[in-house]
Amino acid sequence: MGVLLMLMTIGGLIAAAVLLAISLVTGKKWLMKFTLGGVAVWFAFYAVMLIGASLFSTEKLLSINEPKEYCGFYLDCHMHTAVTGVRSAKTIGDKTATGEFAIVNVKVFSDAKNPNIAFRLLEPLAEVIDASGSRFTRDAAAESLLPTGTVNLGADIKGRETLEKEIVFDVPSASRGLKLLITEGYGIDKWIEAVLVNDEDSILHKRAYFKLSEQTKTAGVK
Repeated sequence: MGVLLMLMTIGGLIAAAVLLAISLVTGKKWLMKFTLGGVAVWFAFYAVMLIGASLFSTEKLLSINEPKEYCGFYLDCHMHTAVTGVRSAKTIGDKTATGEFAIVNVKVFSDAKNPNIAFRLLEPLAEVIDASGSRFTRDAAAESLLPTGTVNLGADIKGRETLEKEIVFDVPSASRGLKLLITEGYGIDKWIEAVLVNDEDSILHKRAYFKLSEQTKTAGVK
């Protein structure tokens, strides 16, 4: 629905521009008023739909192996991620956590049927949030010491190919309510999705997180 409304808005603006040009050339003030009034009514309707969908949205907590779908403002929703395992450790190689390393195994896959078309996550971002709302970004140095250190979450995949990577976060010891948020998209994507009705990245919309409570603790990872 969001994409359809966006396309209708773009099409309507083009039509409105044509009608305004005609009204200026012909001097028909009634046509100008009619067009501007129609645009105002549509934008009021769109704003209600945008904010209403976001206010009535609910947060999702995805469990182990439960996939998250990525659509953006494009017409395809092929890309997915899933958390397939979570463990914690105090050390990774020669790196020692300030608190504790949360090591999350992320699987990226596509449900596209054409094996010749490559898909990928666009500049994926990942962060962990705890019960207090504190946010933690990836520890790239610690990640590089793991066997999947050279894997890129944004790499191309085709057909039923998958990629897996362990991403690392240095979180306070005994953190509670940890959840992982993975988003993707370029800057322009974010701006467009912010006003896309019922998109996860739209204004005030609730997010889908991965629950990280299922952990295996290890003394250290080499």
